[in-house]
Amino acid sequence: MKKTLFIATAAVLTAFAAALAAYFITQIGWVKTVAISIGITSYHFVMRLAVGLGFDGILHNRVDWNKRWFQPRKFEHPLYKFLRVKSWKNNMPTFESSYFDITKHTLPEVIGATCEAELVHETIIALSFLPIALIPCFGAPAAFVITSVLSALFDLCFVVMQRYNRPRLVRLMKKKGE
Repeated sequence: MKKTLFIATAAVLTAFAAALAAYFITQIGWVKTVAISIGITSYHFVMRLAVGLGFDGILHNRVDWNKRWFQPRKFEHPLYKFLRVKSWKNNMPTFESSYFDITKHTLPEVIGATCEAELVHETIIALSFLPIALIPCFGAPAAFVITSVLSALFDLCFVVMQRYNRPRLVRLMKKKGE
């Protein structure tokens, strides 16, 4: 998945550069709209990579899962049942699946990776709304708001998945005595 994300980011950035150049040459309104749309998409791709790589470079999946932030809340279990997380969580893409492989890492390491992944996606959710600040400069409020909301909802799925998996991993770790 990592390679795919890097290739997709490069492709979107290339498309943005082309659309921007086309707009500066033609000054056509719909070309500006296309450039803005591809620019917003580029931001979301680049921001995701930067946040993920930044957290990984600093934390190295060594997050203290005992911190209060990472503990399950009472409302979560019924919410996960309602959302049927168990039925879709294994279909979600993973940037680096080896981080969550219990045959390659200890359970405490995998649990730390779930905490880091949660932090990454929570940060991405917050940063997803940053483009809204550009509405006064470029107009097109619908494009900025819709992409920000959809982006945040997409990453919320990953937060839910990590929070769903972590208590199960902790129980397994305790059962194994790690």
